[in-house]
Amino acid sequence: MPLSEDEQRILRQIEQELEQDPSFSERGVALSRRRLVISILGASVGIVATVLSLAVSFLLAFVIFVGVVVLGVIAANEIAVIGREQLSGASMSSWAAAARARRQG
Repeated sequence: MPLSEDEQRILRQIEQELEQDPSFSERGVALSRRRLVISILGASVGIVATVLSLAVSFLLAFVIFVGVVVLGVIAANEIAVIGREQLSGASMSSWAAAARARRQG
């Protein structure tokens, strides 16, 4: 189904704004990668702390382990965000290139 004139105008405006800010998609991925690294490092330290705290208190080890699980969930969510961003970026850029080719040709 072809786009209406109004929809095409809005799409052109969005494309122009995105072309003016090429670092737009990079910012979100960089932030997600930072969170991913921090959560993986935190989970790794938490696993070691869980094992070491077993000698002190089972309850303390359990609390630390819950923190490790939370950090693991955060890491999984960040991996999903990065994956979606990379997949959507690839498909969007190829879609935009095809749209430009149709407009020019």
